[in-house]
Amino acid sequence: MNANSSSVGQLLLQGPVCIGWKQDLEGAVYHLANCFLLLGFMGGSGVYGCFYLFGFLGTGSLCYVLWGWFDACGLDIVLWSFLLATACLLQLAHLVYRLHEDALPEEFDLLYRTLCLPLQVPLQAYKQIVHCCEEQVLTLATEQTYAVEGETPINRLSLLLSGRVRVSQDGQFLHYIFPYQFMDSPEWESLRPSEEGVFQVTLTAETACSYISWPRKSLYLLLAKERYISRLFSALLGYDISEKLYGLNDKLFAKFGLRFDIRLPSLYHVLGPAAPDPGLESTEEEDVHEAAGSPPRATPTDVLQTPPCSPLPAATHPPAPASRARMSRPDSGVLGEDSSSLVLEDFEEVSGSESLMDYRSDGEYMR
Repeated sequence: MNANSSSVGQLLLQGPVCIGWKQDLEGAVYHLANCFLLLGFMGGSGVYGCFYLFGFLGTGSLCYVLWGWFDACGLDIVLWSFLLATACLLQLAHLVYRLHEDALPEEFDLLYRTLCLPLQVPLQAYKQIVHCCEEQVLTLATEQTYAVEGETPINRLSLLLSGRVRVSQDGQFLHYIFPYQFMDSPEWESLRPSEEGVFQVTLTAETACSYISWPRKSLYLLLAKERYISRLFSALLGYDISEKLYGLNDKLFAKFGLRFDIRLPSLYHVLGPAAPDPGLESTEEEDVHEAAGSPPRATPTDVLQTPPCSPLPAATHPPAPASRARMSRPDSGVLGEDSSSLVLEDFEEVSGSESLMDYRSDGEYMR
């Protein structure tokens, strides 16, 4: 061990073993090759950093091949430099292949940057989502229907890429669907995987539209297999449905500027089915009872406002409670009326129940 260390020390102290140094410098090709190598080793990481690295290393190795062939005249220099240049070129070819394989169509690339990239969704997970819809972009012409109320089965989930879709029910406009919103998220969430159903609204394209669609069974299999993608869709669908609900909520307003929450119980009378005029019904009932000589039957107002009394005899059957339904609007057939025309007169009071109109705000009503 000591002998080896002493021999190494002697070699370092005695200087180089070369008999003589060359006086002439190497050619320009040799120095150019070293410059390319220096630039190549300054490359960064990532795909484009690898492009930079192997590009300059390969060019420097080719310059070494030329220098060994024309100036140094050494076969070993030529062979090793050629091997290094070939390895760099193969690495560049592999990077080009990976980039081409990872490339997405323009529509899906824009969808990823708009919807998924802000949520930091991995590209590999996004590719699984795209593969589930078979990378197909479907189109709708102007006034072409995507779904018909009561007829079209719920067998897919679609996302609008461009255009505008009109949602209506019984010929009455509800709201619009804009790009990068789901077209049938409420219908998707309303059914379990084993259930079947049909659309309760009609979706019509107001302009030329493009969208992507996932078959129901294929998407359910993907969500059951990939937990991350399942959570992602749950968040996206929940946000989409909440946006639609709040959009409808903004359409319910009063003349004096108060906005109401569609989840309040009193708004059931606005959104519930129409019924005949309760005043006409009570008048007809009184006439019938007077003609029969029996005491008039109490109206819903009398029943709810009168304090509870002793039970009736067994032979007498109490009248069935009247259904709570709002009156039909006489002007509901006016052209152009939609859910945004629900004004103060729409909040019809039902007899014996507290109305939202008795309060100045939603908070007072809830308290």
